[in-house]
Amino acid sequence: MNDISEALQLLGFNQYQSKTYLALVYLGTSSAYQVSKQSGVPRSRIYEVLEGLEQKGVVIKEEVNGTVQYSPLPVDVFLESIKQQWEETYSSVKKELKRFEKQDLKADPRVTTIKGGENILSFCRTLLRRAKHRIIVSIWDAMYEHLADDLRMKQENCSLKGIVFQVENPLPDLVVHRQTDYIDNIGENKWFIISIDGREMIYGHPVERNGNAFYTDDVVHVSLLENYIWHDVLVNRLVEQSRENLQNWISSERKKFFKL
Repeated sequence: MNDISEALQLLGFNQYQSKTYLALVYLGTSSAYQVSKQSGVPRSRIYEVLEGLEQKGVVIKEEVNGTVQYSPLPVDVFLESIKQQWEETYSSVKKELKRFEKQDLKADPRVTTIKGGENILSFCRTLLRRAKHRIIVSIWDAMYEHLADDLRMKQENCSLKGIVFQVENPLPDLVVHRQTDYIDNIGENKWFIISIDGREMIYGHPVERNGNAFYTDDVVHVSLLENYIWHDVLVNRLVEQSRENLQNWISSERKKFFKL
């Protein structure tokens, strides 16, 4: 009951209103006293709450045999009403935000922090949807699985290039990074990079970390990280083509370079 009450609050009802409507759905037509007892809303507040819900059209008030009774708006009608209100609000907000966006002067290049796994994933999908020409990625297996369908869909009309880590059977033109001790022991540091049309990108923690990612339209960031990905792709291709065992040498040189 608590979960559905909290969900109703996300739709614009306060705690007492949510509990009152849920109690009425459970009880059916009832007196204010019965609703108060079932919902846990104090009797000193229940009439005020019921009146507020009546004004919203969610509760129906009627007098039966000299007693005031309250009934909930039927659930199907309630849900359809909420859905319609949400769609109207969404359309209005979208229209106004787009209008403001067009009027806004072009801001200086920026880096914006996106917090939380779900927000990061939504941001990635939004960027992928607006890609027109080219997508470049560096991405690990778990994050790849989240975005595989989105990447596959965009591959029909966009060039998709880059490198993937610990991914089996990736989409064409994505290079699988060779297996190394460094890759095997990377731990949770499975950062990702997604660059769109050479003009904007998102990079940072994967969804599983529930940490931060960073969006930027700064050309310096975009160029540096795209070249970082190309360097990774190039080294993997060179190692594959070489007849010598370069991997041990690369591992040794990496340790020397990053040694404190």
